[in-house]
Amino acid sequence: MFQRVGAAAYKNDLTNTLALCVALGNPQLKFKSIHVAGTNGKGSSSHMTAAILQVAGYKTGLYTSPHLKEFTERIKINGQEVGQEFVVDFVNRTQSVIEKILPSFFELTVAMAFDYFARQQVDVAVIEVGLGGRLDSTNVITPEISLVTNISFDHMDFLGDTLKKIAFEKAGIIKSGIPVVVSERQSEVEAVFIQQAETMGSSICFAADEIMINPGFDVFYNGKPWLKNLNLQLKGKYQRKNLPGVLSLILHLRKKGFHVSDAAIRKGIEKVISLTGLKGRWQQIRDKPLTICDTGHNPAGIREVVNQILLTPHQHLHFILGVVKEKDLAKVLELLPPKATYYFCQANIPRAMDAQVLAEAAGAARLYGKVIPDVNEAIREASNCAAPDDLIFIGGSTFVVAEIDGL
Repeated sequence: MFQRVGAAAYKNDLTNTLALCVALGNPQLKFKSIHVAGTNGKGSSSHMTAAILQVAGYKTGLYTSPHLKEFTERIKINGQEVGQEFVVDFVNRTQSVIEKILPSFFELTVAMAFDYFARQQVDVAVIEVGLGGRLDSTNVITPEISLVTNISFDHMDFLGDTLKKIAFEKAGIIKSGIPVVVSERQSEVEAVFIQQAETMGSSICFAADEIMINPGFDVFYNGKPWLKNLNLQLKGKYQRKNLPGVLSLILHLRKKGFHVSDAAIRKGIEKVISLTGLKGRWQQIRDKPLTICDTGHNPAGIREVVNQILLTPHQHLHFILGVVKEKDLAKVLELLPPKATYYFCQANIPRAMDAQVLAEAAGAARLYGKVIPDVNEAIREASNCAAPDDLIFIGGSTFVVAEIDGL
């Protein structure tokens, strides 16, 4: 499966997903949906959208990937994970179909989510793209609206080696006549989305054009005050980039007849973690010394993480770092702060880069520290070495964060 082994498990084709859906009676057509793509921010945006709709009184499905601790995190309704018994029953029910189609892990999981949402008769489901968009298994739905978040470099071996090529794959979720919201205007790629929307006869809105958020998290819509002093439960300066897309999406849903009050928007954003169970987004694990983890893992994500670290008061930084093999390591390392003690580790998956190899590459980039392959041993060592006013940060890979004990 792609999560563990990478490229060998990736299928860039919708044939299997469509065949699975047909065998299940096309469950993806039995509920309303919202489709979310992007390089960074799509997970946070999906969870915020689901939380808002949930507070507004809608029975809300949420499909995301990858999971951190348990497979069942991927499929939720109103913040409750799918039961293990449903997973077992689904595999038993579809065994003959699985043997005939031979779907990938991700294809099967997407079909399982659609089947669950249809059987549970959700009012709406927020569906996060796994990888890319155009050929992603989730791209068999016809959503009410599509959302595309930030575009940056990641998975270039599948999606292309330029931002325009990557944007083209993300823009593949734009459907005929279905409105699309793009969170940010990025000069390198905005024309890709405008062109695709024109081709598909879809209205397009760049959220940052109509929604402005000041440093105090006051929200302005078309220059007029709208939501004052929002208290985001998802910490991290980078959430200011995600929020306009979510709010613009909600405004579009209102036009389509969804009843979502300003109070529901506020509560959904302010209680997104408790409502949806989201983990690993600038998440505080400990107070003294302050210990934070974040799943940001590509150059753009790491840049945002480092900016947030610089904004966080601390004496000395202890950075627990692990990455996967296919990452553009040089670009990541050049972003990391040199005045830190590093603890080089590796997640317990085949894709993980060897901690010693990572340490040697980091040394060439003038980043120094200790090689402690086990993630939790590295955390314990950093905790032993850190003073009360130091900062411990754990990241570099979703899979490193996933291994944190007690998360």
